Amino acid sequence: MIKTIPNGVFPTMVTPFTDDNKIDYNGVEKIIQWYADKGVTGIFAICQSSEIFFLSFEERLELLKFIIKNTPKNISIVASGHTADDLDTQIYEANKFIEQGIDAYVFISNRFAKEDEDDSIFLKNIEYAVKNIPEIALGIYECPYPYKRLLTPEVMKELVKTGPFRFLKDTCCNIEEIGKKLDAVKGSDFKIYNANAATLLETLKMGVAGYSGVMANFHPEIYAELCNCFESEPERAKKLQDLIGFFSVAECQQYPVNAKYYMGLDGLGITYNSRARDASAFKRNHQLEIEQMYGLTQELKKIYNV
Repeated sequence: MIKTIPNGVFPTMVTPFTDDNKIDYNGVEKIIQWYADKGVTGIFAICQSSEIFFLSFEERLELLKFIIKNTPKNISIVASGHTADDLDTQIYEANKFIEQGIDAYVFISNRFAKEDEDDSIFLKNIEYAVKNIPEIALGIYECPYPYKRLLTPEVMKELVKTGPFRFLKDTCCNIEEIGKKLDAVKGSDFKIYNANAATLLETLKMGVAGYSGVMANFHPEIYAELCNCFESEPERAKKLQDLIGFFSVAECQQYPVNAKYYMGLDGLGITYNSRARDASAFKRNHQLEIEQMYGLTQELKKIYNV
């Protein structure tokens, strides 16, 4: 069934690990509830923030099953997870994830063509994949690892013809390019969710459907409030945008280790262990930066009534 993907905030869900490097399912459940309490619209599960390139297929599948089982029914779940190099294995993985009952399956753009291959190869492979999975709402994630493959407006137009695409996690960080993509899918059900905090307000005004980025693992409630008020309270929205744009420099500082540390400060009781990054490189000065960001966030939320 083709589901409608609602506008709003879709955090790129992180994966907590125990001290012996296993998935901390108690922590996963806490993160899901934390998202729900913060007012998110949906969850983007089994994505790069989840450290999928460092999880086995079996771990990814079990993690998705747990997320679906423990997520409140009013929160949408879109998920990715196909990390294999060959197309048929990716299709096998996608089918297994789709079987679990997600609202949309999100393809990773760089999985369908090598960096030196043109868009005709990408479109050919994605058309083949669409024909070999059940009918479901589809998405695309412009994942930066192992390389970033951005979609052109021309490719966006072709995707509208190829299948029921409903979700793009856009990582171009370029207002003009997002505008061109919005024009390319105008009149369709293909929505764009901006992953870049600094450009969020301007692109919301242009017509993006919401935010799906790493900073929703720090203070998703501010993003949710911005998405809710940008039309009705433009002055307040500008102040909220100033906050999230400034805070987003944390993306460059040991993510996702720092996001897990922030969640710990907010009472989740998870470690900041990671398979993708060396947690020991998250030094005390880095911790202090996140602690100070956390404290300032709490004060500013009171000022701006978030």
